[in-house]
Amino acid sequence: MPHCPLLHRRTLIATLLAAPWLARAQAGKNIRLIVPFTPGGSTDILARALAPRLAQTLGTSVVIDNKPGAGGSLGAAEAAKAEPDGSTLLMGHIGTLAVNPSMYPRLAYDPLKSFVPVAYVARVPNVLVVNASSPLRTLKDLVAAAQARPGQLTYSSGGNGSAAHITFESLKLRAKLFMLHIPYRGTAPSVTDVIAGQVDCTFTGAPAVIPHVKSGRLRALAVSSPQRLAALPDVPTVSESGYPGFEADQWYGLVAPAGTPAAWVAKVNAEVNKALALPEVAQQLATEGATPMPSTPQAFGELIRREIPRWAEVVKAGNVKPD
Repeated sequence: MPHCPLLHRRTLIATLLAAPWLARAQAGKNIRLIVPFTPGGSTDILARALAPRLAQTLGTSVVIDNKPGAGGSLGAAEAAKAEPDGSTLLMGHIGTLAVNPSMYPRLAYDPLKSFVPVAYVARVPNVLVVNASSPLRTLKDLVAAAQARPGQLTYSSGGNGSAAHITFESLKLRAKLFMLHIPYRGTAPSVTDVIAGQVDCTFTGAPAVIPHVKSGRLRALAVSSPQRLAALPDVPTVSESGYPGFEADQWYGLVAPAGTPAAWVAKVNAEVNKALALPEVAQQLATEGATPMPSTPQAFGELIRREIPRWAEVVKAGNVKPD
């Protein structure tokens, strides 16, 4: 064999070591894609958009397994303990991979040590919504009402420490608001009670609320991203609404148990990036308010590393506690 550089030798060795897992997947070995939240939320919607394409290109079944609880920690812990044989993936997101380390002092996994990053999937702005019959029509209206009646207005989330909760905490810190947090067991029920008028508002992922905004059951007041959302072009950003520089988007990506072969990670990453480039997938994600984020495992890992200390500050300032 001709001499090859060290990097090439390492790649060759990783590929040979991963060959049994690649062969088993191609032979039809199921992949369990753990979604650590209830069906109907942003994490679940994005996982179900991606799973059929991965199943087709990997030549196997990709089975969604919803494992909600403790802000996504239960499902993430289960994924961390799974065999690193390529048969388990976790649809991680900002909460499970960046917020929870500050929320749970005895967290059963370490986002940086228990997993290997596989693929950055999407970035999802949060949308601040109220019931369609609410008198609140702008973020300015909401701030004024909350300041006039401290502690009387309510906001919902998918649970203590969830992305929606942390996003609203960021807004409360910037706008100096005192509002009552109503945690639910999942995004879907938290949105349902805003629609029903039981809660004043929620600030959650676009995929979970855009259909209701378009149907006229919810009114969108603002989005968390630096730019307006293509699916809601008339809705201003929080930054435009009086709080320059505000940004609190959710992000989502696949991770696998630490020790999963590098060649398998590279293969799944390549297939995810191909899927995200498909016009029909891009359109589906855009309809849901999500932006595809094809990238490398290394870049996704760096995102996780940067976000952990950022959200630790918000958790501390807001005195956010788990359920």
